[in-house]
Amino acid sequence: MNSNELVNGVLLVDKAPDMTSHDVVAVARKCLGIKKIGHCGTLDPMATGMLILVVGNATKIQDLLMSEDKEYLGTATLGASTSTQDKEGDVLEKKEVPEFTREQITSVFDGLKGDFYQMPPMVSAIKKDGVPLYKLARQGKVVEREPRLVHIFDYEISRIELPEIDFRVVCSKGFYVRTYAHDIGHTLGCGAHLSALRRTRSGSFAFLPGKYVTFSMLKEGRREEVMEAMYSLYDVSKLRGA
Repeated sequence: MNSNELVNGVLLVDKAPDMTSHDVVAVARKCLGIKKIGHCGTLDPMATGMLILVVGNATKIQDLLMSEDKEYLGTATLGASTSTQDKEGDVLEKKEVPEFTREQITSVFDGLKGDFYQMPPMVSAIKKDGVPLYKLARQGKVVEREPRLVHIFDYEISRIELPEIDFRVVCSKGFYVRTYAHDIGHTLGCGAHLSALRRTRSGSFAFLPGKYVTFSMLKEGRREEVMEAMYSLYDVSKLRGA
């Protein structure tokens, strides 16, 4: 048996911007010399932060890890709505941004807490008749989507320097932070899009010294360091209190 087939565990990668989650998986496969690697929860190319890779037998707990709550730091830029609800899309509409008070902004954020329905964006990986919506969106098609029940456990507004609002949000699986930014702008009446996003936590996993790797480490093939940073299946079970 190839010794690489004995590599099983969970690897946290701090994803850099301007790459897909699939790019990270491909480079990790090369670095570790193992094909059986998946990821838990796609990060858009513009986003940075925690991408959980499941290696070897850890792919069996992929769904379990994907179903846990996540924490993000984001920036909403008011005054412009885009086709993708983030800075990567085409600007659809521009509006003046009034001098909102902190109270007015907080009141909109307060209206999006707990359980509520969120309409998934057209540019997303959700499938309609087996085809990802983003592929249909590229063809200029807009199809009917089902609103999804999501949950916000906690939020915090850390900076208001209009047109920008920095926030932290702790949310359920299936939550779209760019739709959150878009909806906040819509409610304020001036439109908005997500201009920055970083995932800082997923379930019980946080960025601890020595327990995560960067994309550069994977790309440079620093296999030993990568192996040291990996959580064994026993570590994962202990971390999750199982």
